Amino acid sequence: MACILKVMVVENTIPLEQYLQTAFPGLDKEFRDGRLVDRPMPDYLHGRVQGVLFGLFFALRRQLLLFPCVETRLLLPGRRSLIPDVTVFQGTEPPRVPDSPPLVAIEVRSADDRLVDIQLKLEEYRDWGVPHVWLVDPRQRSLYVFDRRLQEVQSLEIAELGVRFGPEEIFD
Repeated sequence: MACILKVMVVENTIPLEQYLQTAFPGLDKEFRDGRLVDRPMPDYLHGRVQGVLFGLFFALRRQLLLFPCVETRLLLPGRRSLIPDVTVFQGTEPPRVPDSPPLVAIEVRSADDRLVDIQLKLEEYRDWGVPHVWLVDPRQRSLYVFDRRLQEVQSLEIAELGVRFGPEEIFD
């Protein structure tokens, strides 16, 4: 007599309110439509570039009234929470879980990041209304802006603030 094995797939789903009150061991998770989403594990190079980007904005915080932060949960419409590597707010300090678009959202590409996944995330930031959406690839020493498509640039700029960061500052 043959035995039929049934496998039940259980998605890791929780309510948004529970997600916002939960601390996950290790790397924080993102949240999309009730599902917890793992993020790629950063390495030293990723962390170094992330720290440099934060530091560049932190140095300008008083002069330009900026509020930079790293790995902060953002609450987007549609029951989503994304976690950019670096986020910069301007004007007023954001709440504990910001629910309005920042001035800048930056992703630093990890060794195991898939470009198609990163582009989808960058598109979500842009659709939400983030004016400056950037990707930094430390392995390729490349800088990108996202405005409906990914475009490699020589420097990352916020023209209205007179801010410009080139590879010599980011990858030094």
